[in-house]
Amino acid sequence: MTPSSETPPIRVLIVEDDPMMQLGLEQTLSTAPGITVIGQVDDGYRAVEEAKRLKPDVIVMDIGLPRQDGIAATRQIKEAMPEIHVVILTSHTTENEVIGSLSSGADAYCVKGTTVDRLLTAIEAAQEGASYLDPLVARQVMDHLKPTAAAEPGIVGQLSQRELEVLKLMVEGLSNPEIAAALYLSPNTVKTHVRGIMNKLAVDDRVQAAVVALRAGLV
Repeated sequence: MTPSSETPPIRVLIVEDDPMMQLGLEQTLSTAPGITVIGQVDDGYRAVEEAKRLKPDVIVMDIGLPRQDGIAATRQIKEAMPEIHVVILTSHTTENEVIGSLSSGADAYCVKGTTVDRLLTAIEAAQEGASYLDPLVARQVMDHLKPTAAAEPGIVGQLSQRELEVLKLMVEGLSNPEIAAALYLSPNTVKTHVRGIMNKLAVDDRVQAAVVALRAGLV
């Protein structure tokens, strides 16, 4: 990330019950430009409490937490404070957990062991109102959900070939500028395509578009 000097740092709350993982995250994020770690908790109930108290910009949330899991905590946080963005960082990669997390309102999904750059990209994307799906998760979910494509044939015909290309890169977690570079398009053209995709799929954001795409086997 290369934020300008005028951009306030992204205030991050870490929710992780493994002490070593929590320490590693704190050290990694604290030294990243443009990020300030404002708190750390180790269970889902405290995550909700601290989110209300600290009002972070982004929460980095594990799923397997004591007392209350990260999916339930995310749902409560997003219902009470939709302006807070949630990045799931977990070793859990089953279809139910991925779809459950996204349905609960999570803005991004990363698998533990991902690179620091990918985690920072996910945090930045979430803060900007975009989405990020770990490519590993996208591929796994796609493999599980492709058989349902025949059930939604109407969706396929709604999208142009170019929109399908843009949607595929959205599912892979690329930002608009990255999509523009990959497809040799202007950023404004990509924005237009993204808007068109969301309208045609009747969704409100990029995460929902990615979920619909994976469920329908569009990519």
